[in-house]
Amino acid sequence: MSYSEETGRLLEAAGATEGAMVVLEAAGRSYRGRLMPHHEFSGPDIVILKMKSGYNVGIRVDGSSRIAVEEQPSEAARREEDVQSKEGLPTLSLIGTGGTIASYVDYRTGAVHPALSTSDMVNAIPEIREVANIRAKVLFSIFSENMGPEHWQKLAECVRDEIESGADGVIIPHGTDTMGYTAAVLSFMLPDVPKPVVLVGAQRSSDRPSSDASTNLMACARFCTESGKAGVFVIMHDTQGDDSFAVHTGTRVRKMHTSRRDAFRSINAPVAAHVDASGKVEVLEDLRDSSDAPVRVEPAMEDGVLLLQYYPGMDPEAFRPLIMSSKGVVFAGSGLGHVNSSFVPMLREACAKGIVVAMTSQCLNGRVNMNVYDTGRDLLAAGVVPLLDMLPETAYIKLRWALANTSSPEEARKVMVTPLAGEMGDRREF
Repeated sequence: MSYSEETGRLLEAAGATEGAMVVLEAAGRSYRGRLMPHHEFSGPDIVILKMKSGYNVGIRVDGSSRIAVEEQPSEAARREEDVQSKEGLPTLSLIGTGGTIASYVDYRTGAVHPALSTSDMVNAIPEIREVANIRAKVLFSIFSENMGPEHWQKLAECVRDEIESGADGVIIPHGTDTMGYTAAVLSFMLPDVPKPVVLVGAQRSSDRPSSDASTNLMACARFCTESGKAGVFVIMHDTQGDDSFAVHTGTRVRKMHTSRRDAFRSINAPVAAHVDASGKVEVLEDLRDSSDAPVRVEPAMEDGVLLLQYYPGMDPEAFRPLIMSSKGVVFAGSGLGHVNSSFVPMLREACAKGIVVAMTSQCLNGRVNMNVYDTGRDLLAAGVVPLLDMLPETAYIKLRWALANTSSPEEARKVMVTPLAGEMGDRREF
């Protein structure tokens, strides 16, 4: 949606362009800030200013409004910069995929843009060059909900290429909404990866005073350079402040809040390590040591796999076409791993057809135990595979990977109940 004719004339008459510092008088109040771009979600008479606080304010203007330009935006050329490597420092690769963390503030306009160059990514956190030589590339610049198998496969291959070309660790800035899925994917696609591969996000964009982008990235750099450990991890704040960062195993992590800085939690497992504000790294679990072993990539992913959450009143016949035409189904069942008993005949039929049906719990914490109640035992007899304490989304990713990397449903079922990347265990953590 564009500006209305009246609002457009007001801005044009004042010579107000994007990024200009302006004073806007409207409805008896005065506002000072940088003029932000008008986008499709703005009303035609709404002018958006970025205030000194870093927050954007939408102001409705009318025929009585006045605007004056205090300062025009300066021209700023964006270019790639050659940064000299420092002898003796390890090398880290940043692979940009998009999301809030992979953005930078254009201080001419105050707008937040996706990072589209190496300089954009690294210059946002110049202090990272004090702990490692950084090389960076932008592989994708997309919202994380748009990530899919083709992106995961390219990402896994890019990680391999970076490690084989000498990287001591790989950091992947990623949107937080589906970061747990990508972490699980890489955990299976890169079995026994010999270097640390860390996904990291930000809950607050870099134009906000409370942004967690740079501190999260620095925690990643510290872990990669000082822990000496290998694997696929997620690193994010584990408090609301800037004093503590959790290192989560890639198959055990889940976003548990829409906006808190400490939104990510390890589920059914302790955090793998901890990084404090000073950069001290404390490894808490038995992790593999970093090595120079070759990198294996197993990127195949099967289509036609479903992730379904059971709910009371769920009609088996409504889902029959989906289930019976699939290669595999993961249920997030109720409690210990249950669905309505009316599902049992159809799931028995599906299993007999060679469709892999697996059960997790929508409770998230705790283990599936289908031996306790009649429905659970009926599901087991029908051929449903219990997945202990595996997260539903991790189970979905693993089933897609297992079906693509085995030659039969029977083999895929065996893979599903075999721990490969710390994704499941037969004991409870308190």
